[in-house]
Amino acid sequence: MDFSYPKDEKLKSRKIIDLLFTEGKSVAKFPLRLVYIETPFDDNKPIKIGVSVSKKNFKHAVDRNYFKRVLRECYRHNKHILLENTDRSFAILFFYQTKERLSFHEINEKTIQLFEKFIKTVEVEK
Repeated sequence: MDFSYPKDEKLKSRKIIDLLFTEGKSVAKFPLRLVYIETPFDDNKPIKIGVSVSKKNFKHAVDRNYFKRVLRECYRHNKHILLENTDRSFAILFFYQTKERLSFHEINEKTIQLFEKFIKTVEVEK
């Protein structure tokens, strides 16, 4: 099992990010939200993911950066849930949407629940 988060799994395309905000579908498990769109990639990666923490909720960059690190770490530990249960490729934005300062373990549990909810939603759309 590969628990890495390599550069080619990071969502960096401005065009795809704009598309996610305009046409993306959303799945939420408080305080996390996942916005996704099915799209093929040139490098045949099944998933590309980006993380975001609102400046409205955390004024200081150090706090936003901490929660972005936590979100990336939660994705890294649990990406096998996404990779094993889908055969399509998705661009995903992963949001932290509360002012509460949850612990890593709480966020990790919510991430697992969110990924499972995402898999169920994607299976229904098939």
